[in-house]
Amino acid sequence: MAVTQAEILDALKVLKLQDGRDVVSADYVRALMIEGTTVRFVLEVPPELGASMEPVRQAAEKIVAGLDGVDKASVLLTAHGPAQAKEPPQLKIGGHPKPSADQAPVAGVDRILAIASGKGGVGKSTVASNLAVALARQGRRVGLLDADIYGPSQPRMMGVNKRPSSPDGKTIIPLKNHGVTIMSIGLMLEEDQAVVWRGPMLMGALQQMLGQVEWGELDVLIVDLPPGTGDVQLTLAQKAKVTGAIVVSTPQDVALLDARKALNMFEKTKTPVLGMIENMSTYICPNCGHEAHLFGHGGAAAEAERLGLPFLGEIPLDIDIRMAGDGGTPIAATDSPLAEAYGKIAARLVAGGMA
Repeated sequence: MAVTQAEILDALKVLKLQDGRDVVSADYVRALMIEGTTVRFVLEVPPELGASMEPVRQAAEKIVAGLDGVDKASVLLTAHGPAQAKEPPQLKIGGHPKPSADQAPVAGVDRILAIASGKGGVGKSTVASNLAVALARQGRRVGLLDADIYGPSQPRMMGVNKRPSSPDGKTIIPLKNHGVTIMSIGLMLEEDQAVVWRGPMLMGALQQMLGQVEWGELDVLIVDLPPGTGDVQLTLAQKAKVTGAIVVSTPQDVALLDARKALNMFEKTKTPVLGMIENMSTYICPNCGHEAHLFGHGGAAAEAERLGLPFLGEIPLDIDIRMAGDGGTPIAATDSPLAEAYGKIAARLVAGGMA
């Protein structure tokens, strides 16, 4: 019989704190997930408790693992700073986040390139996976971090589905395919399972995937960001030494409007923008060879010129690119003529010392 959330919480009430409360009444148990016979949750404690709660974490894991219907329990301990509840809400517009003093490089990683977009649906993740493979084919040591926490698609696009191992319970061993080292929150979850997390948990997950993954020695780490300008983007800009960002957009005005917001965010966080890529730029009919511009053409190039940014290249709209990604082998990993578009962008990044 499957264990229930109520049974788990009831069992955890035996874990008492120094102030007399238990971990449940103190609201330390977060993100409780039951996946068959596996249970995962987070103990989110105040920063002053920090490492002192490690014995409690171990005890919680042991208690839950011993419940009927549970074969494995995994408990993560996190400690976030206190909310400044004593201060009145600040409604001031313009108090923008800035890079914090604790920015740190990722061990073994020479450069970090963030692939971003102002809106979803412009093919950012497809560009990220193909660019990673194109750089690897040019002899670069490449990692790909899928930081699109709510919509991780890189496991499918890169053809990996094995759960990463963690021999010591602290370091995560990433997967590899097509010459690229890969890590994604999607590898830790079932493919159709939703991630229902608050901001601090998103930020914690990103920091774990940056700092606890055994990336090895990499020339460049490609980070596939979520669309928009939210918690993940700000955490990356504040906590990691990002070499630069590349903004992906389709040519039409609506996409470019949102792309400007992404560019503005990087400007405010002092993250260099290395250039723009125009995706879905041209469609060539496979039957008659007619060239059409379904979303317009040249919009990203014109925007890059207006802002004084490099225009890195354009990617056509082609069903083979979509099918290759769905099949787990990015088009850049093949000998298709379409791979040349990504190869040219990769070559430009390498020549410019950006990758």
